[in-house]
Amino acid sequence: MKNITKTTIIAIAMILLVNGCHTINPKDSSKENTDIKTSAPLSSWNDGHAKQSIIDFVTRTTSENNADFIPVTDRIACFDNDGCLWTEQPFYFQLAFAMDRVKTLAPDHPEWKTTQPFKAVLEGDMETVMAGGEHAILEIVMATHAGMTTDEFSQVVKEWISTALHPKTGKLYKDMVFQPMVELLTYLRAHGYKTFIVSGGGIDFLRPWTEEAYGIPSDHVIGSSGKVKYAEIDGKSVLIKLPEINFIDDKEDKPVGIHQHIGKRPVFTAGNSDGDYAMLKWTVEGEGPRFGMIVHHTDSVREYAYDRESSIGRLNKGLDDASKYNWLVVDMKEDWKEIYKE
Repeated sequence: MKNITKTTIIAIAMILLVNGCHTINPKDSSKENTDIKTSAPLSSWNDGHAKQSIIDFVTRTTSENNADFIPVTDRIACFDNDGCLWTEQPFYFQLAFAMDRVKTLAPDHPEWKTTQPFKAVLEGDMETVMAGGEHAILEIVMATHAGMTTDEFSQVVKEWISTALHPKTGKLYKDMVFQPMVELLTYLRAHGYKTFIVSGGGIDFLRPWTEEAYGIPSDHVIGSSGKVKYAEIDGKSVLIKLPEINFIDDKEDKPVGIHQHIGKRPVFTAGNSDGDYAMLKWTVEGEGPRFGMIVHHTDSVREYAYDRESSIGRLNKGLDDASKYNWLVVDMKEDWKEIYKE
């Protein structure tokens, strides 16, 4: 099978993504803060170096009499999404979404039964789909999303994320978020940190459901985006997605996205692949106390085990340089009591 890098998939597939999704199911942040402060933090984490390192950092940076105290206004924490907050195997979930759209729209396109890459998608032949490279992915995206309004796209995403099932676990994709990471997000917010998603995935694919899954509102999501145009349809104002890339929030552009969206360098950053390397390095090289964290996929039984040679979420340079930059490497098999919420 031809290797498709995350940047390639995102650069092609994310052209369908634009601004305009709505926040859903807002949480009561005051209750969240009270609950986490009155219970044992990070309960899905095993006791050990990883858990204690996080607790020590948060304690130091939020205690006013500590030399490492960070004012609330500067407590910025950024997290990658794919492979960091939820599973990303056997391929990025947003690509699964795009392919499901092919199946949904197939009755209106009988020609797809004999035309690649649509024929392969309909037959479940992922090897052929991926072997088609950028051109095949572009065709899938263009055929299923060209010309949609932002409101239409948001609704389609909400419906998919609430019904689509993962091929290995049989769980809803939205239920394949990592419970230990959800607890970490909650723990940080309880201590005055603002939590952001900084993902190579599409910003409008993420925004309809991140509040429900992570407690992260839509305006705290940074991601790849496509260009849009304003139009009036039947007298109503809409935004139409264009088949043009606006911004790819991956690798060296992740710090750029953070700067443009937040305007401050984060003090806490978590990722899981070399696509997060620049964001992690930029974070820890700032002044004052800093924390970089890598989620290392080591559990082939409860999730997946992969790193240096994986075509999805490859972690090579990050492993080599973790000790150099004092990044915490979290071993999923050893450090987490559970992967998903039971």
